[in-house]
Amino acid sequence: MGNKTAVYLCSGCGIGEAISLEKLRDVAVNEYKADICRIHPSLCSEDGRLSIDSDIAGGACRLVIGACSPRVKQGCFTFDRSVILERVNLREQVAWSHRPGDPDTQMMAEDYLRMGLARIAKTAPATPYLPEISKTILVIGGGISGITAALGAAGAGYEVCLVEKGPSLGGWMAKLYRGYPRRPPYREPEDTGIAEMVAALENNPMISVFKSSEVEKIEGSPGMFDISIKSSNGAVSFRVGSIIQATGFQPYNADRLAHLGFGSHPDIITNVQMEQLAFEGVIKRPSDGKPVKSVAFIQCAGQRDDSHLPYCSSFCCLTSLKQAVYVTKSNADSKAYIFYKDMRAPSLYEEFYRNTQESGSVYLARAEITGVAAAENGIMVEMQDLLLGEKVTVQADLVVLAAGIEPSPSPALNLAYRQGTELPELKYGFPDSHFICFPYETRRTGIYSAGCARQPLDSLSSCEDANGAVVKAIQCMELVARGESTHPRAGDISYPDLYMARCTQCKRCTEECPFGMYDEDDKFNPLPNPTRCRRCGICMGACPERIISFADYSIDIIGSMIKSIEMPGPEEDKPRILAFLCENDAYPALDMACTGRMAFNPFIRVIPVRCLGSINMVWIADALSSGFDGIIMVGCKYGGDYQCHNITGSELADDRIQKMQDTLNKLALEPERLRVVQLSVEEYGKLPGILDEFLSGIEKIGPNPYKDL
Repeated sequence: MGNKTAVYLCSGCGIGEAISLEKLRDVAVNEYKADICRIHPSLCSEDGRLSIDSDIAGGACRLVIGACSPRVKQGCFTFDRSVILERVNLREQVAWSHRPGDPDTQMMAEDYLRMGLARIAKTAPATPYLPEISKTILVIGGGISGITAALGAAGAGYEVCLVEKGPSLGGWMAKLYRGYPRRPPYREPEDTGIAEMVAALENNPMISVFKSSEVEKIEGSPGMFDISIKSSNGAVSFRVGSIIQATGFQPYNADRLAHLGFGSHPDIITNVQMEQLAFEGVIKRPSDGKPVKSVAFIQCAGQRDDSHLPYCSSFCCLTSLKQAVYVTKSNADSKAYIFYKDMRAPSLYEEFYRNTQESGSVYLARAEITGVAAAENGIMVEMQDLLLGEKVTVQADLVVLAAGIEPSPSPALNLAYRQGTELPELKYGFPDSHFICFPYETRRTGIYSAGCARQPLDSLSSCEDANGAVVKAIQCMELVARGESTHPRAGDISYPDLYMARCTQCKRCTEECPFGMYDEDDKFNPLPNPTRCRRCGICMGACPERIISFADYSIDIIGSMIKSIEMPGPEEDKPRILAFLCENDAYPALDMACTGRMAFNPFIRVIPVRCLGSINMVWIADALSSGFDGIIMVGCKYGGDYQCHNITGSELADDRIQKMQDTLNKLALEPERLRVVQLSVEEYGKLPGILDEFLSGIEKIGPNPYKDL
């Protein structure tokens, strides 16, 4: 393989009409001494690709393709790993969003080509990290989610080790008298089917089952997790490639529901206790053993309530409908009352809801419960009927509270990670993940949560969830086997290289990595675990000594791109704004806006970054000292109902920039020259206006005084 640099400029899709490609050729050949520079009417055509392949065969190994966005035509412009490729976005972010033939549009195109050439000159070929790995999957939890995951993984040809802390399998499903209808016509409760699933699991030669066992310790990283479990038969150790946590739920502590009468009378019970009564055939009152003739079900008991569980537990409405059928089937003269805030029976469960409603024995009312107390011949339930606007009192033999669920308590994983032994939590004790785009992902690479361990789900949804987690667990192992990253940079073979001679043991990389990639030795030196790495670069942005770099993404590479941009003098009245755009939301958003021919100011220069958290403050200093008048950083939204693709990256960048603004004040530079913006991809239409508005503000402040130096 040679070492030639080849530049390819596409004139198609309106690029040739908007800018002078001959002038771009001059930049490539005369300024950067490119060995080859070709202009082609359609680089993505068969002829265009043949031209590139011919040059590669002739020794070209550093390619700069100036054409459409790097986010499109990826299949066409994919080459052998020995080829270093940089794609320059001349179509969407230049030709389609700026005035054709305008000198400022031409300057923009030339700067982008310079940036691409500067980047490729500093980029080294990435070498994948290829350790010897295991492709066994560990499933923790023997309920319906864990069993489904184990059977799914085994069915795909992967060995499974399943660890269940109890003496038997089946979890909560084994404790149910009946399940919801899962087959047509979806009108009656049916057998849960859990016994057959347990039998299939225990008879599968691909699955090793450890009952009455718990995970004592998990060390290592994806592909190389070393598992230690303690069981009734002693300690066992083995290695796995990925992990599925399916540890299920625990019922909400009903002792906290005294306002609904729990604990004051034996005939006020929870939905879990109701299942136990149903196994006896005829449902009887706990207080005196007499068969019940009337049962009142109170929905959202301590749920959707900021004082208890703020969320819906997903299956409580269906459970009460099912249990109401238990009551009416066990005694033809019995009645069931269901008092609800909202009745939730999604999808085909609606048929079950409708059939129960039309039975004539089950009465449903939207109501707010105002009191539950013992009466002479039963339990009195007082409520405000929200539909009729009236106060209503109902006397029942039994009251059942739909008390909701919480995640099973830790410990479950016992990770030997610097950042903690369990999965970081998002809300209410459920594991943190990228809940918008990648719900099965946790903040620990190679570990996936499923079922009610991840979020409240009914049994059918838990099975679907488990199968989704299996796919992710398999994908992780196969990617690791090729030296590639998982979400969100799936397929990336680069990983951080640390120049330890300059490390000051400040611990910022180990503390700020959202994925727990680093451990530490006894002297606080960072110890990388490459297969845990998501390649976000947050550690690189955190490091004050700049000792962390990737082969194709480093302080030097981006710094060289910044310095390659031509900087007009203050007398030319052509300000320059540097825009760092996160590759996950912001850069695609700008592409989408430009595809719609939305224009933005040509004085802005865009550099895509892996994450805003990867921006090292030295880039800000370099840009300001080079004469940039302002720097805007646009990344993922965080907090509330949004989340950065790299969990904390956008928030870290915001915090760092606030500190940098304080430094600018001390240097007599306006802090308004720096700005961080959070943007979700669907807000793409706002982005051109955000960029233009920032530039207008900078123009009011005036030129960067460093332009004169």
